[in-house]
Amino acid sequence: MILRGNFPIDKFEELETPFYYYDFDLLRATLRAIDENTRRDPDFCVHYAVKANANPQLLRIIAQAGLGADCVSGGEILAAIKAGFPGHKIVYAGVGKTDREINIGLDNDIFCFNVESEPELRVIDELARAKGKLARIAIRVNPDVGAHTHANITTGLAENKFGIAMTDLDRVIALAKSLDNISFIGLHFHIGSQILDMNDFTALCNRVNSLVERLENRGIDVPNINVGGGLGIDYKHPNHHSIPNFEEYFDTYRRHLNLRPGQRLHFELGRAVVGQCGSLISRVIYVKEGTKKRFVILDAGMTDLIRPALYQAYHRIENISSDSEIVERYDVVGPVCESSDVFGKAVDLPLTKRGDFIALRSAGAYGEIMASQYNCRELPKSYNSDNI
Repeated sequence: MILRGNFPIDKFEELETPFYYYDFDLLRATLRAIDENTRRDPDFCVHYAVKANANPQLLRIIAQAGLGADCVSGGEILAAIKAGFPGHKIVYAGVGKTDREINIGLDNDIFCFNVESEPELRVIDELARAKGKLARIAIRVNPDVGAHTHANITTGLAENKFGIAMTDLDRVIALAKSLDNISFIGLHFHIGSQILDMNDFTALCNRVNSLVERLENRGIDVPNINVGGGLGIDYKHPNHHSIPNFEEYFDTYRRHLNLRPGQRLHFELGRAVVGQCGSLISRVIYVKEGTKKRFVILDAGMTDLIRPALYQAYHRIENISSDSEIVERYDVVGPVCESSDVFGKAVDLPLTKRGDFIALRSAGAYGEIMASQYNCRELPKSYNSDNI
């Protein structure tokens, strides 16, 4: 087998591009790193955020590693159950849970609903009453803590749609405790995604500590604290930093969050689990000489990987076919009829020609799961190191 980096190039020759390729050996190594950094903390509970990637084979590996699942739709709950996640390890968040989705959670006896509004709390109670069930809930608090990340992926500011304002927290907890079919079991927080500055998580810890202390002083027990996820990955150097710094991440909470005896701390990691193990593999259709630029036009587009168009996100672009020592500068673009269908501008690549394989790295999170059929394009297939 011919390998260029971690890519079996000769096997790719048999496949129609574009497609997602997952390095499951790296995924398993990432899951081992999570286990190694949490096994000494029996009160640490790690859930995988299914919204990052719901590829069924990938989900099964994560479920087999013992993680729980963090879901944001009824469909994700069903996908998690099908992949082997037990209901008692599933948490369900989201600002707009429909009656059907809430019933899916109740029918599968999920661990917890992360409640984001007073009307939602009342609806969950009503639906649980109809089924003769007790729904466990955590209240998602909007902590008004900023994160050093892209504006579109911050979630913990007062201006964001997520969670319940701290000023309303006492009233909503009192309501939860008054409802017969609701069991209040904790608080949920999430401040954003692709966070690399541990000071952001420290700030969250400080806010959580003060809130829990205030509630305890009022006689309110908080048995579960859910701090969400948000840990980022190194998009620029995926070969050198293929596994996130879980040691620093978990140690930040270990040092700064004042867990009480018996209190459980829940995490909801998504991108950090799967981001680096996936790449979008494409072929060069044309190399076009423009008036001022040279373009590499791929058969992959924003329909296959929307992050660069949506977030101006960076993905390392590699020509995994070329051995040329000549380096040229290209704008790397897709075929979609949109000017925003651009993966990278002024990208230095070895001399590139029609038919070369291009890898868009670190696409394991928010890649395949966000693909669309705009322009009537087919959805990309996926392959992995276990099956090719």
